[in-house]
This record gives sequence, structure tokens and C-alpha cells, in this order.
Amino acid sequence: MRVQVKLACTECKQRNYDTTKNKRTNPDRIELKKYCKFCKKHTLHKETK
Repeated sequence: MRVQVKLACTECKQRNYDTTKNKRTNPDRIELKKYCKFCKKHTLHKETK
């Protein structure tokens, strides 16, 4: 039930991280605070297709 997802920075729109999520427990798109090496700071990253 786990699927691969990509996380994109909300400020610069770069796709920085790959992660997995459980579709049964998290049916919505996930949002995590991660470090963006392009912005050089911690920003909100959202799940993309």
C-alpha cells in the first residue's frame, strides 16, 4: 500500500526529495518542512505527481 512520492519546494518549485507514504492512512497530499538546497533554508515541501 506504500507508494513513492516526490516533494517539491513551495518557494522555488524544485523537486528535492523522494519519499514513500501509506495511501490508506494518508489519502491526501502530504506537506513536510524540509531543507531546500536551492533556497538555502527550511521551507514547506508539498507532494507532487
